[in-house]
Amino acid sequence: MGAAVIAVPIATRLGLGSVLGYLLAGVAIGPSALGLVGDASDEMHVAEFGVALMLFLIGLELQPKKLWQMRGAILGTGSAQLLLTAAAIAGVALLLFDLGWRSGIAIGLILALSSTAIVLQSLSEKGLLKTQGGRSAFAVLLFQDIAVIPILALLPLLAGTPAEAHASGLSGWQYAAAVIGTIAAFAIAGRYLLGPLLRLVAGSQVREMFTVTSLLIVFAAAAVMSWLDLSPALGTFLAGVLLAESEFRHELEADIQPFKGLLLGLFFIAVGASLNFAQIAENPMLLFGLVIALVLVKFAVLFALARVMRLSKGEDWLFALSLAQAGEFGFVLVSFSTQIQVLDAGASSLLVALIALTMALTPVLLLVFEQFIQPRFLVGPEGPLVPDSPSPVDHGSPVIIIGYGRFGQITGRLLNACGFGTTLLERNAEQLDLVRRYGIEAYYGDASREDLLRAAGAKSARLVILTLSDQAASLEIIAQLQKHFPNLTILARARNRMHQYALMEAGVKYIFRETVDSALSIGEKALVLLGLSPLQARRAARKFKQHDERMLEALFPYWRDETQHIAQARIYREQLLQALQQDRRDKDLHLDHYWEEAQPETEKS
Repeated sequence: MGAAVIAVPIATRLGLGSVLGYLLAGVAIGPSALGLVGDASDEMHVAEFGVALMLFLIGLELQPKKLWQMRGAILGTGSAQLLLTAAAIAGVALLLFDLGWRSGIAIGLILALSSTAIVLQSLSEKGLLKTQGGRSAFAVLLFQDIAVIPILALLPLLAGTPAEAHASGLSGWQYAAAVIGTIAAFAIAGRYLLGPLLRLVAGSQVREMFTVTSLLIVFAAAAVMSWLDLSPALGTFLAGVLLAESEFRHELEADIQPFKGLLLGLFFIAVGASLNFAQIAENPMLLFGLVIALVLVKFAVLFALARVMRLSKGEDWLFALSLAQAGEFGFVLVSFSTQIQVLDAGASSLLVALIALTMALTPVLLLVFEQFIQPRFLVGPEGPLVPDSPSPVDHGSPVIIIGYGRFGQITGRLLNACGFGTTLLERNAEQLDLVRRYGIEAYYGDASREDLLRAAGAKSARLVILTLSDQAASLEIIAQLQKHFPNLTILARARNRMHQYALMEAGVKYIFRETVDSALSIGEKALVLLGLSPLQARRAARKFKQHDERMLEALFPYWRDETQHIAQARIYREQLLQALQQDRRDKDLHLDHYWEEAQPETEKS
């Protein structure tokens, strides 16, 4: 933590990005430099949960229908990248080194994978995940994470190890049945069990229990996959996808996000600490030559694929540079390959150093892209986007409605009917369950949490409509919005005059008292039934509202002084009475043209 606190802010200020800061911090405290920590393998094992948590959050953003829409990019581009890159690397390895074909294939498959953790963190940090190149890179990474399973199954075949040799102790057909059954169980649990469980926990109103439940879901999914000798990250990804349509999606994301950030940071530090400079010093030319060769081979394959996919200029560079490294799953595959004697100890040691060095090089490659290529082709958040393509961080709604009770529902339905998307947040689990039974997509969450607001898309939204009647809760949320998301325009409901004064004091510009319009509508109808013309009643209601709003502004300085407030309110009530009586004495008020002439220009338009 101490190394990260020093290195990451400095690296970020220098424009190097947080990932490179973490890596440099790991190098500095690792056994090859200051020696403040020893072997980083234990930390790496714990930190790999950061990758699992990251894939859970990615899964939360990928609803099954979105995942199905991406099937072409995932299966087509992903499989092409893996097979072509593995073949190219295996060919180069066989040409340059005295290897058997089995070892060559194993090396090709291991090095064909890229780093999900470093790439997604770096692209997200730089705002490049929404670009064509960023989304294509994400699709390839997703396929690679899935492909780890068949690669693990293939490696024993290359070694001639019996297929039934699984740590779970199952035979081949039992193992296959267990995998299929587990995925089916995941689907059933996600659809029928997790929703009621989360509603039960949310109903307890104990925030830390929801955090515990969130972590329990993630670690249980990882544990089941680990028992089957599969990637824990794949299990957490599946759990995330199954919960993507849950009303608790944003709350889950907000609860998991801090743990993901801490563990990913530890993972990057462990990668930096694992760099063995003694081994590099033994044969630096060979190792750096291999790093350059691997990056060039992967870049060439990826760039060719980008041209085939017809990515625009600049996006092809982003796609190729972001995936030109080896990945963290390579450490697992190298260790497994050594255990089953597909690779010898010397080759394994060299591969571990090669993987770590190329991972450390990735932030530098993206920095080169950011400085020299991105400005030329306008790639990034201000460049050409693909709005219809699914994105793991793109919420898209311009409006966030906080509180979806009787007040918020009317506002939300009007906006939706006019074609504007809304993200709906509701803290009451029973109310949430009720509106979802009507087919309305609302999400559970405490909107006073900055991380939840960020997960709901507050960074890119335009408006927040705050419909809570609880004065203390609304003021707490407003403070968070003004502190962390000053870009947002706030429209707030006030329960009464005191609530409105508190909102005015907090700096809210657009405030709406919940009973004013409905009360005036009743009063207007009552005036008509008592003998006034509809025009007279409408004008009286309008004049009353205008006077009332002016009175609120005038009385605002006295709202904490009850004596002064009452005295001034009596004066304004008398003025209102005189104004309305003067209107009733106007003999021409019943004429329609008088109404048209009396309206302000804004009302006519």
